[in-house]
Amino acid sequence: MQNIYRFLKVSFLALFIVSCGVKKSLRDRPEIARYTTDIAERIQLNDSTFTLEDNFLRKNRQGLWELYVDGNPLELGLKTGKLTQELFNEQEDIFIQKINELVPSRGYQNLLRKFLAWFNRKMYLNIDEQYKTELYGIAQYASPDYDHIAKPYQRIMYFHGAHDIGHALQDLALVGCSSFAAWGAQSKDGKLVIGRNFDFYAGDAFAKNKIIAFVKPDMGHNFMSVTWGGMIGVVSGMNDQGLTVTINAGKSRFPLIAKTPVSLVTREILQYASTIEEAIAIAKKREVFVSESIFVGSAKDKKAAIIEVSPNNFGVYEVANSGQLICANHFQSKAYAQDKKNKKHIFESHSQYRYDRMTELLENTEKVGPERAVIILRNRKGLNEQEIGYGNEKALNQLLAHHGIVFQPEDLLVRVSSNPYQLGEFVAYDLKEIFGKALDPNKTIAKSELNIEKDPFLETKAYSNYEKYRALRTEIENGIAQKTHLNKTVLDQLIQLNPNFWEGYYLAGKYNYDRGYETAALPYFLKAVKKEITTVPDRKNVERYIRKIKRR
Repeated sequence: MQNIYRFLKVSFLALFIVSCGVKKSLRDRPEIARYTTDIAERIQLNDSTFTLEDNFLRKNRQGLWELYVDGNPLELGLKTGKLTQELFNEQEDIFIQKINELVPSRGYQNLLRKFLAWFNRKMYLNIDEQYKTELYGIAQYASPDYDHIAKPYQRIMYFHGAHDIGHALQDLALVGCSSFAAWGAQSKDGKLVIGRNFDFYAGDAFAKNKIIAFVKPDMGHNFMSVTWGGMIGVVSGMNDQGLTVTINAGKSRFPLIAKTPVSLVTREILQYASTIEEAIAIAKKREVFVSESIFVGSAKDKKAAIIEVSPNNFGVYEVANSGQLICANHFQSKAYAQDKKNKKHIFESHSQYRYDRMTELLENTEKVGPERAVIILRNRKGLNEQEIGYGNEKALNQLLAHHGIVFQPEDLLVRVSSNPYQLGEFVAYDLKEIFGKALDPNKTIAKSELNIEKDPFLETKAYSNYEKYRALRTEIENGIAQKTHLNKTVLDQLIQLNPNFWEGYYLAGKYNYDRGYETAALPYFLKAVKKEITTVPDRKNVERYIRKIKRR
């Protein structure tokens, strides 16, 4: 939290020094006169199915919302906003609540509002007009409850930079994504297959209402993406040319000004590219404000590549003489070989560990098909099958993913996980069928016979204990922050619910240390340090407590 407040304070000073452009950004509106705004009324068929002429929103039996929209940029925005208004408003409620938890001070919240206007003052200049128009259409259905933060159009634009800002703040462990691809001799049928976990965590409620959007724009390629209410950017998606995009956060300094949100760069790639070369050309012309790996798979190229973007550098990573590509949260191209921040991130974070684990699993498994890809995405163990505790970010399955997804680009097939995390049933969709014929909103649009069953882990005592662990952890963290009394049995119960995870021992030790019970704290810290601790800074922190206690 200290980093958040420090940046807000610095930004507050900057507001007095640099105010040029803020008013222009607040007054900016896209040119919509050339577009029709005559949108039909939404019809509600039942509590989970809504239609708008040939467009619709429906909830499938796995709990995923399926959205189908077509039209020009303004129509896409207005139709999406009208069909998903309740989901959009609920998602905004959740997002604002998360901000309030991170910045509970009213004074800092007022500063945050001023900071957002200043920080995003150039964003409107870096977003393509068609996407500004689409955002404007969606904004017509935004909740008026948050107009004190920013007016709907600017607010929705700001939210599209939330992923970028979230991973730039070192305090917020919001992202730790893992992706891999196999083709040729490495895949089951020789065709390209891609698996990915999107580990962007903003609370369980944020991931509750996932939307699988199928978009048929009047320009460019038809595409699908996994999204949520109010979001037109792409974090995971595939178009009807068999081109896929996913994003993996890299290590960034906190940016001083917002430019193009990465999710809108990938949206443009998905809508207008059909090959890796075309994707690279689009990425090159956009200025981003954080570091990101854009994992691109291509049916036409029959392989995958990684486009590595940052504010001051650009690289492309491809593998030669191999049918396997792996991506965690660090850069691999020659362009970043001497990047000190990237090197430090590789050494200190859990990115390299997950990269090595993916390598290990891919080497020790049979050739990769969609079912095998899902097994890898759901893997909860560490290197060499070590038990590292549930929820450890060194695992591929950190038990916090927003979604898992598997692409078969050459067959235009995609499978998306249902709740919870990537443990629920993976629902299959065939883009040839969805974009090739008229759809009936009353009937399933999934290719259900190709679905992959939910993880049996969901029915185990271990899973039940993990969910109890998460709830109890929140209670103990609040108790530590508020300096309230906690019974030793509660601390020990936390450890018993997840005995292989270092975090429970650490929290028990920290509670006792903060209360002045150093003798009681030491055994917990000594046990924690013997576990697989998530990052180098975390391990150093535990070791520091041990040294302090022993010196005394």
